Amino acid sequence: MKIIILGAGQVGGTLAEHLASEANDITVVDTDSERLRNLGDRLDIRTVQGRASFPTVLRQAGADDADMLVAVTNSDETNMVACQVAHTLFHTPTKIARVREAAYLTRAGLFDNDAIPVDVLISPEQVVTHYIKRLIEIPGALQVIDFAEGKAQLVAVKAYYGGPLVGQQLRQLREHMPNVETRVAAIFRRDRPILPQGDTVIEADDEVFFIAAKANIRAVMSEMRRLDETYKRIVIAGGGQIGERLAEAIESRYQVKIIEMSPARCRHLSDTLDSTVVLQGSASDRDLLMEENIADADIFLALTNDDEANIMSSLLAKRLGAKKVMTIINNPAYVDLIQGGDIDIAISPQLATIGTLLAHVRRGDIVSVHSLRRGAAEAIEAIAHGDSKSSKVIGKAIRDIGLPPGTTIGAIIRDEEVIIAHDDTVIETGDHVILFLVDKKHIRDVEKLFHVGLSFF
Repeated sequence: MKIIILGAGQVGGTLAEHLASEANDITVVDTDSERLRNLGDRLDIRTVQGRASFPTVLRQAGADDADMLVAVTNSDETNMVACQVAHTLFHTPTKIARVREAAYLTRAGLFDNDAIPVDVLISPEQVVTHYIKRLIEIPGALQVIDFAEGKAQLVAVKAYYGGPLVGQQLRQLREHMPNVETRVAAIFRRDRPILPQGDTVIEADDEVFFIAAKANIRAVMSEMRRLDETYKRIVIAGGGQIGERLAEAIESRYQVKIIEMSPARCRHLSDTLDSTVVLQGSASDRDLLMEENIADADIFLALTNDDEANIMSSLLAKRLGAKKVMTIINNPAYVDLIQGGDIDIAISPQLATIGTLLAHVRRGDIVSVHSLRRGAAEAIEAIAHGDSKSSKVIGKAIRDIGLPPGTTIGAIIRDEEVIIAHDDTVIETGDHVILFLVDKKHIRDVEKLFHVGLSFF
């Protein structure tokens, strides 16, 4: 597939890295020659220096015969104009744009072929807000991913000493919970993936990824660790777009406080939010945190745009007694350094956004793609189409499907039913199939599995 990526920042660079390793023809456009040189040295891609919305630059990047344009520059306006130019002059089939500003996103009818021709809109703030909201709703989870509109969920937890299944073989999970269907999809032990088998023993500190129907998630978590109590009191550091959206989404169910430096932003938050308490000041102000009883907070969320400020305020909040701290980190180099110590969960907006982008770039009928373990593995939701003649998966038991190495099928969603996958489970047309890959170089092979042969048409 021939793909033009506009913007060589964190998201554009990470997307190029993902796609270049999968034998796509990638061209990256940016005004910053140094960024382009760094990407070109590391990856097998073309680079073009210039303004992303200029017709001459897009033609130079190969827009005449590109299959897809992905506009992820830092400017909403540049992204939108680039899509317009690609549509009008080059008839580019698929145009994806990152648009941050809520004023654009709330206007119905703005993004269609008769107005601004964007096929897929990506809003990082919306993606990250939804991601954090799910983590709040499932206390103790390190990662929560929805499949088939939330009917099934994949949850990552850290196994602790004293959990009923710790030190036991996985096959005993069924004995512990005979009425609950679940499957352990992947285990990371000391940062290395383990493909789970029936005789695999769960050890303390393992990161365990399991899938189950949404209603059964808490029951399965209780087998790995002592369940955290439902959160009540939440403190948010940073009243920017993510902080505001999150407070708006959760304030009806939780006691929420926002700490924000800007007096003007505080006034806006006070006017916009209903029950959230808005405090003007620095989240790194020890006296302010003490005054606001940070020791009673169930979660402290650092959501500013400044990584260092987020890290320092989180460490201070934890030191002062906050039960759990979650921090947004934009620099990927920091994420692995800090997660799991005093900071419980480090959230990468780039990785959350990349998953949404990849779902629209993958071949085959791929509904969603999610990075696990900060990109170390992937979870994919694919729809099985066709019949036993045209499809490589339909009508076959899972044991008879030629899955690539390091790939497992965790669950199937059939209409409203969540079916946990077993060797003898047969895939039917229309099934949503949840797959896990611990080796991303086999993604193309998974996509080919879900291609429908010409006989289907």
